[in-house]
Amino acid sequence: MATTRSAHTVWEGSLLEGKGVVEFDSSGAITAQPVTWASRSQDANGKTSPEELIAAAHSSCFSMALSHALNGAGTPPTKLVTSADVSFQPGEGITGIHLTVEGTVPGIDNDTFVAAAEDAKKNCPVSQALTGTTITLSAKLA
Repeated sequence: MATTRSAHTVWEGSLLEGKGVVEFDSSGAITAQPVTWASRSQDANGKTSPEELIAAAHSSCFSMALSHALNGAGTPPTKLVTSADVSFQPGEGITGIHLTVEGTVPGIDNDTFVAAAEDAKKNCPVSQALTGTTITLSAKLA
């Protein structure tokens, strides 16, 4: 069954001096989050950015894809810790995403884990949606 998830942003003012609030409509699991140009292009100062939201989406999607692949290969993970670093350059845009994963996976060697992680990087739905961006990966067993 197909699903749709929704969020919306209310923005007030110009790009440089304005501010916005991101609302997570589908789940309500995350409280409304403030966003500004400064929080995107300089220090976060307690506010989010589109890049941080992409990082959250990508790290969680990748973890699900890798967990599924490892389980399908008969080596379910005990734990996966994934981070996503989304780089943003004002005037240029998103310049890259680096995924880092460390896994606790009984019965698997590091090369097999890295190969599974590379496959998850290529095939998770968020990676596929971001194919116009360079995505790199560091993967290792704990």
